[in-house]
Amino acid sequence: MSKVVENIKSCDPVWDRLCDEARDIAAQEPVMSSYVYSTVLNHDSFDEMMSFHLARKLANEDLNAMVLREVFEDAFNADPEISNAVRADIVAVFDRDPACLSYIQPLLFFKGFNAVQSHRLAHWLWQEKRATMAFYIQSRVSELFGVDIHPAAVLGKGLMMDHATGVVIGETAVVGDDVSMLHGVNLGGTGKVDGDRHPKVGNGVLLGADSKILGNLVIGDCARVGAGSVVLADVPANCTVAGVPAKVVGCAGCEQPARAMDHMIRDDEKSAD
Repeated sequence: MSKVVENIKSCDPVWDRLCDEARDIAAQEPVMSSYVYSTVLNHDSFDEMMSFHLARKLANEDLNAMVLREVFEDAFNADPEISNAVRADIVAVFDRDPACLSYIQPLLFFKGFNAVQSHRLAHWLWQEKRATMAFYIQSRVSELFGVDIHPAAVLGKGLMMDHATGVVIGETAVVGDDVSMLHGVNLGGTGKVDGDRHPKVGNGVLLGADSKILGNLVIGDCARVGAGSVVLADVPANCTVAGVPAKVVGCAGCEQPARAMDHMIRDDEKSAD
């Protein structure tokens, strides 16, 4: 293999940018130098860094960071799509959150981002039939970040979980790619029902703060759910629903509501009903 091909294959712009930003922090804020070195710059790859970072976050007296790091490294090595999804999430948060000023900010400081990445590893453990370990990760994420995601739930890539406090995602929930959700979102069931009982959220959906989507229903691609809404029925693609119970109130406002992050419902978007 030529050196040119090797360089192309090793190109990792997200990792390169994280390292550059970590060096900037070390230079501009020397008191944080040891933190960014231990978290980012002391590692040879993105996957190694994420394994170390999440293990240190989730460790406690029951399971130390070294043990967790080995488990997480196994996950990253076994399934490259985990790493790809993490990168997509970093870019999504930077692109959509006006409070996010760098790629490294969600990694170091955003509990929603760290909760989602921890879940990706718990989900891998669940698929490997390691349910007890997966439940341990779920429990630690709930304790640390105030986010409760069942390890069986399926999350797409490019997910932005803003603020994240109080987010609950049930066992049979499925979330598509490029979804944005605010704090207090609940993808839950409607009662004591077995089997497939949680929402299926399409690609490009925007879920407003404290919205509750309950039951085995479908939120269509690029739909928008208003803050505080309670959704109990399917939502058509490219529509906005709002209210308790939620009803269609108009179009989604744009082609990609999850990326636009616009929660306002304007007169020209409202349904004639």
